[in-house]
Amino acid sequence: MATTSLHFTPAPPFATTKQPNPIATATATTTSARIPLRRVARGLAHRCGAYKVVVEHEGRATTLEVEADETILERALEEGVEVPHDCKLGVCMTCPARLVSGTVDQSEGMLSEDVVEKGFALLCASYPRSDCHIRTIPEEELLSMQLATAND
Repeated sequence: MATTSLHFTPAPPFATTKQPNPIATATATTTSARIPLRRVARGLAHRCGAYKVVVEHEGRATTLEVEADETILERALEEGVEVPHDCKLGVCMTCPARLVSGTVDQSEGMLSEDVVEKGFALLCASYPRSDCHIRTIPEEELLSMQLATAND
C-alpha cells in the first residue's frame, strides 16, 4: 500500500520578493514518485486572496480569479484567454487595456501617471487590488495617448 504525504515549502525569512503562494508550491510525495501540485486550488470556486477580474477581449468577456501577486495577463494566459502580449514587463505596450471598474496596481509598468489616471493599463503590469473589469484596446489607442501626454 502506497502512502502519501503533503509538504509545504515555506519562503526563506530573508526573501524580499513576492511571497510564494503555499498552495502553488505544494508537492505530494508518494512512495513511488514526487508529484508537483501546481495550482491545486484551480477547481475551487474562490481562491484565498484572489479577486474576480472580468477580461473583455474581442467582444467576449471572461471571468478570472486573479491572485493579488499575479498579473491579469499571467492568469488570462493560464486560463487560455488569447490576448495580445510580448515582453510581459510593462515596456512594449502590446497588451493595452482600459480599466472599466475596480483598482489595479501598475507600479511596475512604464505608463505615465496621467495615462493611468485616465484608466489605461497594461495587462502584464496590472496586479488586481479589488474585483475589477478590464477591456483590451487597440495598441494604437494607448500609444497615441502615451505620446500625447509625453509632449505635455
